[in-house]
Amino acid sequence: MELEVRIARLGAQGDGVADGPDGHLFVPFALAGERVKVEATPGSDRAVLIDVLEPSPDRVAPVCPHFGVCGGCALQHLEANAYLAWKRELVVAALRSRGLDAEVDAVRPVPLGSRRRAALALGRGKEGLALGYRRARSHELIDIDICPILSPRIVARLPKLKQALGTLLGGKREARVSLTETEGGLDIVLEGVRPSPAALGAFAGKAAALGVARLTLEGESIGSIAAPRIDLSGAEVRLPPGAFLQASREAEATLAELVRDGAQGVKHLADLFAGLGTFTFALARDAAVDAYEADAAALAALAEAARKTPRLKPVRGIVRDLFRVPLGVKELKAYDAVVFDPPRAGAAAQAEALAKSAVPKVVAVSCNPGTLARDLRILVDGGYRIARVTPVDQFLFSAPVEVVAHLER
Repeated sequence: MELEVRIARLGAQGDGVADGPDGHLFVPFALAGERVKVEATPGSDRAVLIDVLEPSPDRVAPVCPHFGVCGGCALQHLEANAYLAWKRELVVAALRSRGLDAEVDAVRPVPLGSRRRAALALGRGKEGLALGYRRARSHELIDIDICPILSPRIVARLPKLKQALGTLLGGKREARVSLTETEGGLDIVLEGVRPSPAALGAFAGKAAALGVARLTLEGESIGSIAAPRIDLSGAEVRLPPGAFLQASREAEATLAELVRDGAQGVKHLADLFAGLGTFTFALARDAAVDAYEADAAALAALAEAARKTPRLKPVRGIVRDLFRVPLGVKELKAYDAVVFDPPRAGAAAQAEALAKSAVPKVVAVSCNPGTLARDLRILVDGGYRIARVTPVDQFLFSAPVEVVAHLER
């Protein structure tokens, strides 16, 4: 049924929120204050925007022609300052929900065209071969020939890459494609297909011309003599297939700067959930670092880079599943600072141990304000004081936001 509603606010995922006949109604692509016409289904809290009858003064033209059709972005239609204020409020609200009244800095943004990683789908549809994202609120694929948030070097390669990867589909309708821009070209992980040896050989022959440094399929690398490498705070690190990497170089540099600032003056620290060394190498310019990580391949790449990088303080890599076996109070006595950057689930068990420790400084990093707020609450209850909270917007036009928090005893 069609309704006219007034949008009261923006929700946590960027949808407009209105009062509907059965409670809250979530309207994608609508802004706070707007009067809109929507198509609503009785019993559902989701609605489809039909028309904007009274637009918000903060409404702007989106930067991408696919916006509103592609489901990759939620808020290209919101003016930049209002958008950053919304992102900051996500962090404020998460902290407030845990009773934390910390001051939150202005959001540190990244520029358009800075994203170096993309998770795409490759498939055959009604209009032929497509490489791109899902249509909003649908499983249908949208073929992408332009994406303002992606690195221009990735976007420029998409048309030829689509055709070349299409030959690997075989009889499958769809595959998952993960792209990472590295120093030596694109690193591609292809999942969900089993190409023939002939098809793989043909692709390998085209890899250099396509700007592909490596294709990984079912754990096997094709068309690569050596693993692609990335620069992390001046260290050249070999990239294992599928390893975690921050989405943007610019955001990575900002996060590393904030983390390093939070650990000023320390001599020996622990870098927990260290990954490839996103923060390890920045920290090791000033202090000895013990890097803890469960992924043995990532840790091996970190350790190899540490051995080859000059002018670092000692770096020690330790394989450890911190979810199952967090550092205990006795182990934490060795450190005058701890940095932790866990997955979205957060690090509650490790925060509990830190709360019982005497570690003077903690720097917490997270892409999930909700679980970060939970972990900060644990630390504050254990006697820490939140000294600084800084959001970093590396996930442009979408709800996730990176946050760096400095804590002190």
